[in-house]
Amino acid sequence: MTQPTNDQFLNCITDSISAAHRFSHEAMATVFEIFIIHEEGNYAGQAALAAFDELDKIERNLSRFIENSDISQINRLAVGQSLKLCEDAFRCLQLAADIYDQTNGAFDITVGSLLSCRIAEDKTLRKPSAQDLDLARRCTGMAAFQLDETEHTITLLSGPVQIDLGGIGKGYAVDRMAELLADWSIDTALVHSGQSSVLALGAPPRSKGWPVTLTSPDNPKEILAHLYLCEKALSGSGLQKGPHIIDPRRGLPVEGKIAAWSSAPDGATADALSTAFMVMAPDEIKKYCRRCPDVRAMIILQDESLETPQGRLLHFGSWRIDKQSK
Repeated sequence: MTQPTNDQFLNCITDSISAAHRFSHEAMATVFEIFIIHEEGNYAGQAALAAFDELDKIERNLSRFIENSDISQINRLAVGQSLKLCEDAFRCLQLAADIYDQTNGAFDITVGSLLSCRIAEDKTLRKPSAQDLDLARRCTGMAAFQLDETEHTITLLSGPVQIDLGGIGKGYAVDRMAELLADWSIDTALVHSGQSSVLALGAPPRSKGWPVTLTSPDNPKEILAHLYLCEKALSGSGLQKGPHIIDPRRGLPVEGKIAAWSSAPDGATADALSTAFMVMAPDEIKKYCRRCPDVRAMIILQDESLETPQGRLLHFGSWRIDKQSK
């Protein structure tokens, strides 16, 4: 397990909400937090503990760093072999496959081979040989496996593959935690995974939503926007820790953007799309948001010489941004 990261692309401003009970738990190499508004603090604590237990179960099934997880077992399959999956692994893979199709391959959980090929252990870029790069590209793509919804199985059609759910797993976990809180009749809560993905249930009393700010990765003190989340998810991705995002369609590191954010109805979708929007061209993002009006996107261009008439920060979809952020 790697050490917790501190990639903060959004900040949950909860200090002013005195009625919120706060709980935290380390998982997936970061710190998850839950803020619950409920009249009984002990009850809120029990609900949060149950949600964190669910989080730990999800990590055991989805982490490629855990030897017996479903994902690790998939990565050891030989071509033609099948594996029966737990519900979480199957649901997460289904969601990933759907977003792969929607983004024309910009989001691809099989990018692990390209990551291994392009990025060294110390996170620096390396130049692979043409042969190594060709092999990695042939091991990339969602056509490498087939999901059977009836049997909840996966069959490897080509490979080997290196599936990595790092671009969707935290958002999926946030969704499942929120579902569990709802089962406990918690209807006002905020769940976030290390300040990179957040899901809001309801809104605090006398407010229009849970307050969140977006900050620039190259200048954390620079607040780009003040938002209020209610029954929505928000996620951010970027290059704060180095060029760790690969364009699976070209097999090259992402260039031209510093960060991307997405807002969507659920955490898994928001998480995956923030990664996809780092890869997709602005025109592609614009078309996607037009097709999916419940999705919003925001990106920061990397090179100031590439600024558009709208500036370095581009918005797609109908963002409700507090005017004070301007």
